[in-house]
Amino acid sequence: MMNRLLTVILLLLAVGITAQAADAAAEAGAVAEAAGAGMAGLIYIGKGLAVVGAGLAAVGAGVGIGLVGGSACEAVARQPEAVGAIRQNMLVCAAMIEGVALLGAVMGLLVLFVGGS
Repeated sequence: MMNRLLTVILLLLAVGITAQAADAAAEAGAVAEAAGAGMAGLIYIGKGLAVVGAGLAAVGAGVGIGLVGGSACEAVARQPEAVGAIRQNMLVCAAMIEGVALLGAVMGLLVLFVGGS
């Protein structure tokens, strides 16, 4: 129970940080537009960092899914009679991890194509 609560708290924290990063990027784009062409280089650096962030979200999801799958295999090996409950929990955790990764990738691509000039 404590692990599920910790997982939910970490996922909510990740979503909050991603949303704050998107707000900060949008605010930086508005500041850059107000400052003029002198900030154009910084906009491109920010867009590059957004792409790196989207890539890190995908890598983090891959690591997370690998850990969940490995732990599920180990749990089934220890208690074969609990395979149904283990599979159900594994799929829920994998879906949450994929959802956060998709959110991170979408935020990165939004900053890349929509944020700034």
